[in-house]
Amino acid sequence: METDMTKGNPLSVILKFTLPLFLGNIFQQLYNMVDTIVVGRFVGPDALAAVGSTGTIMFLVIGFSQGMCTGFTVLTSQRFGAGDGRGAKDSVANGIILAAFVIVIMTAVSLFFMNPLLRLMNTPDNIFGDAYTYISIICMGVAANIFYNLFSSFLRAVGNSRIPLLFLAFSSGLNLVLDLLFVIGFQMGVAGAAWATNVSQGVSAVLCILYISKKVPALAPDKDQWKLTGGDTRHQLSVGIPMALQFGITASGTMIMQSAINLFGSTAVAAYTAANKFQNLVVQGMIATGQTMSTYSGQNYGKGDIKRIRHGVRAALGIGISYSVLCSAAICIALPFALKLFFNGDVDIATMLPWAKTYIYLCAAFYIPLGMIFIFRNTMQGCGYGFLPMMGGVVELVARLVTAALAMHLLSFALSCACDPAAWVSAALFTGISYVFVMKRVEKSMAFRQL
Repeated sequence: METDMTKGNPLSVILKFTLPLFLGNIFQQLYNMVDTIVVGRFVGPDALAAVGSTGTIMFLVIGFSQGMCTGFTVLTSQRFGAGDGRGAKDSVANGIILAAFVIVIMTAVSLFFMNPLLRLMNTPDNIFGDAYTYISIICMGVAANIFYNLFSSFLRAVGNSRIPLLFLAFSSGLNLVLDLLFVIGFQMGVAGAAWATNVSQGVSAVLCILYISKKVPALAPDKDQWKLTGGDTRHQLSVGIPMALQFGITASGTMIMQSAINLFGSTAVAAYTAANKFQNLVVQGMIATGQTMSTYSGQNYGKGDIKRIRHGVRAALGIGISYSVLCSAAICIALPFALKLFFNGDVDIATMLPWAKTYIYLCAAFYIPLGMIFIFRNTMQGCGYGFLPMMGGVVELVARLVTAALAMHLLSFALSCACDPAAWVSAALFTGISYVFVMKRVEKSMAFRQL
């Protein structure tokens, strides 16, 4: 079920494509959110803090890998938009082979450096063992995560955002069942939650592969196409590496922020973890809009319709701003009720709420610039420009680093929480200016080709 995003009203096309992505992202977040809820309620608040303290490391490892592989699919989107069916299949085969190399490297590197990294992040001693166990098992399953995201990105590249949603919904339900079985039934603790995630994501990956091989011939390479080619490899790495570095740089900033929050003890870490997981669920609409713009701009760039890309960005900004305002109000109202999901009746929510409110209230005031980042960044990446979006990640890193350094020097939890808003405002300004520059450059390039 491919969708040609080079035709039709941009607003309706973007909305129609974004909704399944949004729901899919919700299910994706539920993987880790279910882990924290089950662990928090049935193992204890320290176990929840242990899982939460690894969230930024997980974002670094998985985000870097996903960024690389998502970059591999930009070429597929561009060739599909240009009507180059043979070239699209070549890019799929090339991307899968490159992804296999990424999996081997990322698995080995992440496992080797995990212990010193947790020490560097000031992980409290009482949760260190569980934190190391959980994140190490997650790293062992990085192949399942990468292949699911790679194949679902290939499907989105040709305009199909519904099938990945269906498979993810199924495996999210499977993850919940396995969490309950492993954590409660088999008493496996945080290890059970990690293995439940790996198995469930592996099922998602297999379902995507089977669907593509049977139902989407446009993405099924022929036997003679299973090889690395110099041109496709250079193009995919030129987009994938900056996207991966952008994820890695952003994750490094969040790790610095986590290091600052870890100084305030396991109660603060547990409260921040619950609040952050809830926020990650709420902001998925912004992320989905950005993902849509990657496919939308990629297809229209391949066709050479730059004016339509600009119209799409304006429509996406309208969607993003409206969604951000609604999110700000909803998350502040729902926070006290959401916290109760993460802890059992023995935990005094009143001790958690002040920490969680400080973080959420500060962040909610800056959701509009956060939404703008995803739109500008993904639009540039869809056009094949990876350097400036990566530098936007550097801007985020510097903003978080400066704010976290001040927070640790002053021992201020509020300033630690302000790391995210500082990064969002800085990156929104940078990516907005970069988008204007890139579009002017694209227009000049297209005009030169037409001469």
